[in-house]
Amino acid sequence: MQFPTKIQLIQRKHGFQFYVNVPAALAVALDFSKGEIAQWSVIDKKHLLLTRAIDTQSVQQVKKKLLQP
Repeated sequence: MQFPTKIQLIQRKHGFQFYVNVPAALAVALDFSKGEIAQWSVIDKKHLLLTRAIDTQSVQQVKKKLLQP
């Protein structure tokens, strides 16, 4: 499943912030709920990992899989 998403830039007087929206179809498929906390991890410049809870063991396993040729 792929969902192209634009990255938005919000500029303010004292700084800026980037926003990435999760498409509704993807949020429904993943059973997200309002106010749910997620954490971004940087794998490399082309890969980000979004996790719901901090589980370092499973994050490390996914990183290993993504970085293998």
